[in-house]
Amino acid sequence: MTLKHVLMAAILMGSLNATAKDYYYTTVAGDAMKTRIYTLDNGLKVYMSVNKEKPRLQANIAVKTGSRNDPAETTGLAHYLEHLMFKGTQKFGTTDHAKEKPYLDEITRRYESYRKLTDPAQRKQAYHEIDSISQLAAKYNIPNEYDKLMASIGSQGTNAYTSNDVTCYVENIPNNEIENWAKVQSDRFQNMVIRGFHTELEAVYEEKNISMASDNTKEFAALWKLLTPTHPYGTQTTIGEQEHLKNPSIINIQNYFHRYYVPNNVAICMSGDFDPDQTIAIIDKYFGSWKKSDNLSRPEFSAQPDLTAVKDTAVVGKDAENVMLAWKFKGANDKENDVLDVISEMLTNGKAGLMEVDLEQQMKIAAASAFTYGLHDYSAFIVAGTPNKDQKLEEARALLLDEMAKLRRGEFDNDLLPSVIANKKLNYYKSLDDNEERTNIMVDAFINDQKWEDVASKLDRQSKLTKQDIVDFANKYLRDDNFVCVYKRMGEDTTLKKIEKPAITPIPANREYESDFVKEIKNAKVPDIQPQFLDFKKDLTVTKTSKKLPLIYKQNTQDDLFNLTFRYEFGDEDDIRYSYAAQYLNYIGTDKKSVSAIKQAFYKLACNYSIVQGSKTLQINLNGLNENLPAALNLMEEILHHAKADKNSWNQFIDLIEKMQTDAKANQKSNFSYLWAYSTYGAYNPTRNAIKTADLRKMDPQELVNLLGGLNNMEHTVTYYGPYSEKQLNAMLAKEHKTAKKLAAVPEGKEYKMEEIKQNEIYIAPYEAKNIYLRYYQNEGKKSSVNDEALVSLFNEYFGGGMNAIVFQELRETRGLAYNAWASYLTPTRKDEKDYFVKHIISQTDKMMDCIHVFDEITNNLPQNEASFNLAKQSLMKSIQSRRITKDGVINAYLNAKLMGIDYDATKLYYEQIPSLTLQDVTNFEKQNIVGKPHRIIILGDEKNLDMKSLEKIAPIKRLSQEEIFGY
Repeated sequence: MTLKHVLMAAILMGSLNATAKDYYYTTVAGDAMKTRIYTLDNGLKVYMSVNKEKPRLQANIAVKTGSRNDPAETTGLAHYLEHLMFKGTQKFGTTDHAKEKPYLDEITRRYESYRKLTDPAQRKQAYHEIDSISQLAAKYNIPNEYDKLMASIGSQGTNAYTSNDVTCYVENIPNNEIENWAKVQSDRFQNMVIRGFHTELEAVYEEKNISMASDNTKEFAALWKLLTPTHPYGTQTTIGEQEHLKNPSIINIQNYFHRYYVPNNVAICMSGDFDPDQTIAIIDKYFGSWKKSDNLSRPEFSAQPDLTAVKDTAVVGKDAENVMLAWKFKGANDKENDVLDVISEMLTNGKAGLMEVDLEQQMKIAAASAFTYGLHDYSAFIVAGTPNKDQKLEEARALLLDEMAKLRRGEFDNDLLPSVIANKKLNYYKSLDDNEERTNIMVDAFINDQKWEDVASKLDRQSKLTKQDIVDFANKYLRDDNFVCVYKRMGEDTTLKKIEKPAITPIPANREYESDFVKEIKNAKVPDIQPQFLDFKKDLTVTKTSKKLPLIYKQNTQDDLFNLTFRYEFGDEDDIRYSYAAQYLNYIGTDKKSVSAIKQAFYKLACNYSIVQGSKTLQINLNGLNENLPAALNLMEEILHHAKADKNSWNQFIDLIEKMQTDAKANQKSNFSYLWAYSTYGAYNPTRNAIKTADLRKMDPQELVNLLGGLNNMEHTVTYYGPYSEKQLNAMLAKEHKTAKKLAAVPEGKEYKMEEIKQNEIYIAPYEAKNIYLRYYQNEGKKSSVNDEALVSLFNEYFGGGMNAIVFQELRETRGLAYNAWASYLTPTRKDEKDYFVKHIISQTDKMMDCIHVFDEITNNLPQNEASFNLAKQSLMKSIQSRRITKDGVINAYLNAKLMGIDYDATKLYYEQIPSLTLQDVTNFEKQNIVGKPHRIIILGDEKNLDMKSLEKIAPIKRLSQEEIFGY
């Protein structure tokens, strides 16, 4: 590592008053991210990487603590603290903290008494008293002020997450708002105040209910229990145990905050367009006085024993069956993870992995995957498999173990390892376009105590691995006698218990109040960012190829990557056979090459191809290294024109389809997806439009794949983003993409049409779970124009778009009814389509009617608050100012505009319209388009646990069976 420093000017960015100071930072030679790492005097780490593509930056704050550090008797602390960090400080989130504090202190004291009570009647009374005092405290509470602060500076993606070792707070901000961001975050991390406790606890209950319904969550918990039986990774869940959530301690949470939320346990990770020299001085100004902890420590646990025999367990639930195998390794900062990372891609990489070549492509198993689950103290190397139709989990496990044995014996192609390394390099450099990816690398390095020179040199170390290294490693560590196995079987999980709904009095939203701190940030003067709008006449070229195909072209002057697409204006509503042919192509070869040889060839070329058929379009996509484009296109054309079908593989493919259909019926999200499609389109819809498997078996598969070979001779458009000049591209296409002199018209079929709602009604489909999915759907058949988009965007931002919107405030913040709630007025992506309005929530079954009543109340009587409206407007304006559409995004923007019948960037129109719009305009829009309009309430849930009598009073109920919504 080299050591550098920079002498800061006395005044930075026109507002930073500081004496000159040396800020030392370290860098690593050869680091593609050119990361600077600072350590302030108080121990705060700051990682910085500059990427100037757009005037924004990702700014994440990572705390080195997670559920690993939760006390065993009060699990879930780290996660619940993450939620409470959004509630404000003494400066914001309150109208008068001095008057609020006695009530908050009393709530804290009463929770300590409440958690010790065991008698149900006493607990109910004590909770009622807490609820009553919470009402008094809530008079001073201003919910969502943090979100207002972030909205006012144009932040996007405001969020946070907690895992085993980390709690991370996520923001993406314009680069002219760094000082305001720092001002807010420094106050938040030093002066957090716990308020709105019992309503936020309800949101955590909902999150817990959702996680308990996840078989995947249960499976990973069982896996870690076997790998680390006396370590928190194996004994505790991140959200926490139900009993602990029912008996929370504010004092424990405060102690946890003061122990771990200290500067020498925190890192700020930034990537984007900013000046590091100016930014580090700003960070020091606001975070430099944060007092470090001289007694920083964390719990330590005895070493977990190495496995010397196979251990099995099983979990049950409604989701599809699978099997998961795992080997235990050292923590994520150990060099073992270099090899595991490579081995995972040697086994599964999307094309040429051992498990893909031997199992998936031969249809011996429905799906296989391999990956490393790296945590600070221990890592797990995991392989997983989904069985075929009528295949036992034990059989799938045996197949996975056979592939592991091949790895140990070195039975893999000599080209596989170098191909893996080449593709890892390609994917790494592609990922650096994404600021979030960069900051994620920084966060992981900090949390896992990885030296940055080790992070930056990882690809170099991996490049030196040999086939013998892989074989030796696998024989030493990935044996057939030192793993754990978790079987996910289908069945009823009798251990699940819903957290019952407590009696909560809604707290007031207090929208009429605004703290002085919010006013200060909202009104702060910052340098302007001038918006940039696309000019399709300058930013791309619309022309024709030498073969007279329409061509949309944009040159890539930054790197050697390309995207080439052949776009056809027909979709599965016109001829769905192409979709089946495209899927089947993954399992067959040509008359000269096997499917595995084809996949391996693409992998060696570091290129990818796909055929994607949507409702209205079909696209053949090719992307990767431009130097290999001619060879990749030649190979793709060979596949399309010479695919060789056979009846045996075709029947195996249909078996896979039947298995996927069965699995979909077991999954809650899939059930809701099918219910939603049925409820909005009717029986003929994008999810039900499928060829019955009995009819598929009667088809000639060769005739089916021959359809793909005929695509070249249909009307289509070529789009290209890459280094080639137009002349080079045309020459390459003329040679590799042969077309007929006269192209055939694309097929036309029956269009999917969203149903217009004429009267209130309820659609309900069955699914046994502790929660429900509930969604409103309104569609009057109205067709808006581009001129309406500014008003629609402003309504969505104000009413239903994010954490600062009315829906989130009313359903989560003030009432604790849901973890997930949103609403949106949706406008067409094509000029001949119609508008529609959606409200969505996932909640407990016993909260259903509360959710419906609140949704109706806030929709029919839109809460009015001028300050919140102006904030929504300010947020939209700042987002547009810092928006940049670059690279192949320009082509996509042009195509989208064309579908709407325009030839310009409509964002410029919205930007000019937004300043003149008023809250009355938004209110009138809602009254004209939403209030009193007929709607369809769509519910996926278990009628036995729903208040059906109350539902019947709202509207007629139409019960849909699972067979009706799925169509099979």
